[in-house]
Amino acid sequence: MMDQFLTITEKTRKIFDERTAARDQALVQARQLTRLCAHTIRAIHRSESEPAHELLNEAHQLVQQMQKDLVKYPDLYYAGYTQDAIKEFAEASTTCAIIENTQLPTPEDLGIEYNTYVNGLAECIGELRRRCLDILRQGYSEDAERLLNAMDEIYNFLVTMDYPDAVTNGLRRQTDLVRGIIERTRADLTMSLREQHLQAALIEFAKRFPEK
Repeated sequence: MMDQFLTITEKTRKIFDERTAARDQALVQARQLTRLCAHTIRAIHRSESEPAHELLNEAHQLVQQMQKDLVKYPDLYYAGYTQDAIKEFAEASTTCAIIENTQLPTPEDLGIEYNTYVNGLAECIGELRRRCLDILRQGYSEDAERLLNAMDEIYNFLVTMDYPDAVTNGLRRQTDLVRGIIERTRADLTMSLREQHLQAALIEFAKRFPEK
């Protein structure tokens, strides 16, 4: 009996050591992925397209590596810290596509789960608002209007995802936040457009009635 117990003990320790090593590696990779995605978004906001896509490609390769490393440990792959990092990858990917007005990548293109992808898409709304505000500092622009329309399209999609949080990973709360972000952005665009119209009217008035 004791010999059998020793065998079980040794096997258990071996399995736990392997799982711990896989978990530790996944944590390191998740942190690295989060940094890469943050740098990608920062680059695209600076209109540094080539560096942004290089970083995004590196992030994609890291996601694929994580999936390969955790194939034996699906519970670790679907753990919160892992999926949160992959969600950042979805956010960076969709943010770049929308800002650059290119084809939106699908979950299949990115090789990730739909619930993770949709949550990343929801979070990209904040980055689109940031981009709109950067544009509006230079005055009203049709590109800002395009981004707002994209935000509306995403929201209209999100509100149809009326499924339990256990299925969507808490998408409902994120959708509520998105609505507020979009309304504030719409108000900012409206104010900018009104200011532009007012300035144009003042210029026209000055032309018609020049000072003597």
